[in-house]
Amino acid sequence: MKNPIDNYWNLKLEAVKESLENNNFEVFITDTAEAAKELALNEIIPSLNPQTVSWGGSMSFIGTGLFHALMDKKDLTIINTFDRKISAEEMMERRRQSLMVDLFITGTNAVTEAGHLVNLDMMGNRVAAMMWGPRNVLLIVGRNKICGDLEDAMVRIKNYAAPVNTMNLDKKTPCVKTGVCHDCASPDRICNYWTIIEKSFMKKRIKIVLVNQDMGF
Repeated sequence: MKNPIDNYWNLKLEAVKESLENNNFEVFITDTAEAAKELALNEIIPSLNPQTVSWGGSMSFIGTGLFHALMDKKDLTIINTFDRKISAEEMMERRRQSLMVDLFITGTNAVTEAGHLVNLDMMGNRVAAMMWGPRNVLLIVGRNKICGDLEDAMVRIKNYAAPVNTMNLDKKTPCVKTGVCHDCASPDRICNYWTIIEKSFMKKRIKIVLVNQDMGF
């Protein structure tokens, strides 16, 4: 067989897409991050006609280039929760406002083969918006986020995604030094809110772009 790795991932992504669709998510597959950006800009977002847009922390979202493309758009009201120049109080207020936008964009820490989304959040604004508030949610998900089941997803998050993200954020937690979760009591702890989303309600409210390459943590 030619290109067995490509064939493997094509089969895997199609299977996960089917599982997610059975759970009422709307799902798309793209080969690259650039294609994911173009799909979002040219098809998904125009079909929703949002007036207000915001986002939650996601390296996958940043990695597509979609963040910068949206910041350049003049026909949208953007609630930018990535602005490092504002005060902590203003940032908190923006995060509250982001719960009521027309479109909220982020990623997920893991997706199981059964089509469930698994996440671990520091403040909870990202996962809160995924579950309720924004009219629509768009998730950018690299193939590296696919896990066999819930247990695999939680192990992946605790022992890889969370330590790496803590390092990325320059937090002062034990896992920064060891790469292993210590279930710490640090003030900088980012592992506070577990969520498991089994189905999308309303149907197709949560839209997922599966990208056939590794993205984010």
